[in-house]
Amino acid sequence: MMRTPLELRHLHTLRMLRSTGSLSRAAQGLCLTQSALSHQIKALESFFGCALFVRKSSPLRFTPAGKRLLELAETVIPAAEEAERDIARLAAGAGGSLRITVECHTCFDWLMPSMDAFRQRWPDVDLDIVSGFHPDSIGLLHEDRADLAIIAVPDPDEAVDYHPLFRFQIVGLLANDHPLLVRDRLAAADFRDETLITYPVPDEMLDVLRQVLTPAGVAPKRRTAELTIAILQLVASRRGLAALPLWAVAPYLERGYVSARPIGDPPLVGELYAATLPSFTQRPFVADFVAVMRETCLATLPGIDLL
Repeated sequence: MMRTPLELRHLHTLRMLRSTGSLSRAAQGLCLTQSALSHQIKALESFFGCALFVRKSSPLRFTPAGKRLLELAETVIPAAEEAERDIARLAAGAGGSLRITVECHTCFDWLMPSMDAFRQRWPDVDLDIVSGFHPDSIGLLHEDRADLAIIAVPDPDEAVDYHPLFRFQIVGLLANDHPLLVRDRLAAADFRDETLITYPVPDEMLDVLRQVLTPAGVAPKRRTAELTIAILQLVASRRGLAALPLWAVAPYLERGYVSARPIGDPPLVGELYAATLPSFTQRPFVADFVAVMRETCLATLPGIDLL
């Protein structure tokens, strides 16, 4: 009987290829270089003597052999992960609570699907979102009013563990007939005579101000709105410009509601992290929740890269 070279890592690779649809994004999700991932796939194909997916297909299309291994992965990986969680629960207790607070108005777009996926894996952990928008989410951790915070800018002086999530492009949003659409990208000076429409948050929490406009000495007129759709309505009505994450506005761009341009060169990006106190980081479900957020976002959000 021949000895198979298949390992759990190979099955994880196949599932990641299926969920992301490309070698490059699968490599990100697995924390591998693309060449290392290609070598892993080629080794399997050499052993079995056939291709596992169709090259240069977008998204990737699996061959019958690849589909059969995917079936195996869908059986083995969930069983292995369930066993690991059972052991963690036996070692540290099955229950617990996870109170989440966010600094980002648009985080709920991806946080809710991540929470749904996590509940299936840790049904005895009570998930809760601390209501309201909190500009000092780290303060809530220290006050024991939250267990995990989603933040944009880590503070190295805080006694907090930061778990990298993802990096995302922030685009400038304009009305479909705005004169600035003749430009390939927006510069800081393009905002000077415009009204900047933002969420009602402190300036230091707005990447477009912190990274682009303030360093350039540009201080446009300001207007705020609580909801993403309200901001987009104002933009569409030529009331001003906005700068929002690409993943948050992609559905509206696809419907032609407003138009978008990159901001700056290289394009403006933001980052998100999960933060926990060191004492809470040791809970068995924390690392798994961070992994679920990263996996879910990589598979579903456009224009992001894992940190």
